[in-house]
Amino acid sequence: MPRHSARPVRPSPDRHATSRLPPGTNSWEAWPDYRSMLRSTGKTSLFMTIRADCPRPNLLRLANNNQEKKPMPGIAPVFVYPLLGADDTWSGFSIELSPGAPDRQLLSQLLASPLLTTFDHRHPWFLPALGGGYDAGVLTEQAVTVFPTHPDALDAEALTELEASLRLAQQKVALIASPDAKLPAAGCWDYLLISGSHARSLPPFTLIGLASRTKLVATEVHTHNDREWALNNACTLSTGEFLLTRGAPNGKADITRLKLLKLLTLIADDADTGALDTIFREESKLSYSLLRLVNSAALSPGSPITSFSQAITLLGRRQLQRWLQLLVYSDPNNGHHPNPLLQKAAARGRLIELLAGHMTPPLPAEHVADTAFMIGTFSLLDVLLGMSMPEILRQLPLPEIALKALIENKGGLGELVAVVTAVDKHDLKTASAGLKALGIDGKVFFEAQLEAYGWASKLHPT
Repeated sequence: MPRHSARPVRPSPDRHATSRLPPGTNSWEAWPDYRSMLRSTGKTSLFMTIRADCPRPNLLRLANNNQEKKPMPGIAPVFVYPLLGADDTWSGFSIELSPGAPDRQLLSQLLASPLLTTFDHRHPWFLPALGGGYDAGVLTEQAVTVFPTHPDALDAEALTELEASLRLAQQKVALIASPDAKLPAAGCWDYLLISGSHARSLPPFTLIGLASRTKLVATEVHTHNDREWALNNACTLSTGEFLLTRGAPNGKADITRLKLLKLLTLIADDADTGALDTIFREESKLSYSLLRLVNSAALSPGSPITSFSQAITLLGRRQLQRWLQLLVYSDPNNGHHPNPLLQKAAARGRLIELLAGHMTPPLPAEHVADTAFMIGTFSLLDVLLGMSMPEILRQLPLPEIALKALIENKGGLGELVAVVTAVDKHDLKTASAGLKALGIDGKVFFEAQLEAYGWASKLHPT
C-alpha cells in the first residue's frame, strides 16, 4: 500500500493550465498567494487533503454543509434547458433560476435527485454561480459553474471567492459574455456563453480564435439562420429557441404528414386494424419511421417489433397512439439524423402529463394522462407544419378539452401549455406565476422536467 503525504496535491501544469489559474496569471507560482488570499477571507474549509485513493472532493459544497438539512418547503421553480450539439442531439443542459433571491440549500437538495443519474455522464451541466457556493450533488463531475460578466455589487466579492476556489479545485468555469465588456482571452475560461446577436456583431474569425482553447456556447439562438451561423463559427453547443420558429406557410403540408394526420383520425375514431394497416401500406416511409421509433431505447421492447400488426399486439392501441402522435415529427427523408423537434415534442408531452397529476384543483381522472400527453405533443404542430393551429385541428376529431387547450390555452391543461411555452421563451417570471397559480411546487416541477428530458433523450433509432 503506497504511503500518502499529508500535503495537498498540486496538479501538474498542462496546456490548459491557464484556464485554472486566477485571471491574469500564467504560472503555477501564483498558487501560494492565491491560497493566502482565500485564507484571509475565512474560506479555509474549502481546502482539504487530496489522497490518490479518495474520490474527487465536491468543492461546490457549502462551507456550512454540516448543518442538519430541514424538510424542503414549497420552493420557487428551477428551470432545465437542453443544449444542442453540432449533430442536433442533446449534448448538455443548463439550469436557470426563477426571479428572486435563490436558496442555495434548497438548490443543493434538488441537485441530489437520483433522476440526474439517468442522464449521459459525458454531457456538461451549466449551473448558476451563487456566492458561497452550493453542493452540486450527483452533477459534481459534469458541473460547469457560470459567472456573469457584471455581477451585482452585493455579490461581487462572494463570486470572486467562489471562482477562485473552483479554479483551485480544477472545476470547470464559464463566463457569460457581455457586449459592453472585452472578451476574455482564449483559455481563460473553460466555456464562454455568448448570445447570437452579440456573436454576429464581432469581427470575422473572432470566435474561431477563441474556440482554440475555450468551448463556445451560443445562446438566444432565435432563428435557423442563427443556428447555422453558430455551427459555422465554432460553437459546440447552442440553445434551442429556433426550434419554435415556424417557417413561412406554403399552403399544404408534406404528403406523408397529411397521411399521418389521417391515420391519427382513424386511431381517434377507434377504426379497425385493417383500416390502419392500409395507411401504412400506402406509405412505406411512415411504416419504417414508426418501427424505428417504437424500437428506440426509450421503449426498449423485449424483442424487436417488425410490423404494424405486431406493434398493435404488443403495445396496445392506447400506447400505439402515443407513438403515432410523436411520429408526425419524424423526418422519413432524413435517415438516422436526430430530429430535435421530435425530442422537444416528446418532452413537452411527458412533462405536461406528469404535471397534470399535481394541479390544484385536480383534473378529472378519466384518461387525463393520455389527453395531457397528446396536448403536449400536439402543441408544436403549428411549428412543424407551418399551418395555424385551428386549421390543423379541424382535421382531427379531438375532445373539447384538447381543442380549448391547444387553440386558446384555456382550462388546466391549456394553462400548462402556456406555462411550458413561457419557459421555452425564457419568460421565467410568467412561468413561475403560472406554476404557482396551478398549485405546482418547485420540487415537483424540477423532477418532472428531469423525468421528461431523461425519457425524451432516449428517443433515437437503435
